[in-house]
Amino acid sequence: MIWLWRDTHDPDRMAAHVGATFWYVIPSLPMFLLIPALLRHGWGFQAALLAGCALTVILYLAMIWTGARFGLRL
Repeated sequence: MIWLWRDTHDPDRMAAHVGATFWYVIPSLPMFLLIPALLRHGWGFQAALLAGCALTVILYLAMIWTGARFGLRL
């Protein structure tokens, strides 16, 4: 954020960036719960990471689709 502000000094662009970052972080958080759970249940690292990434992609798509229905523009 500091670099974007330093380079642009554009409050609208900064607000859009920070708002979009918030909405993109939310669907990635379950990955940080899934991967350790899978590792503790004997999954290999690569399989757990792939499952976590797949979950994140699915949640991103769901968030974009659902957000659009409620007027959220990303």
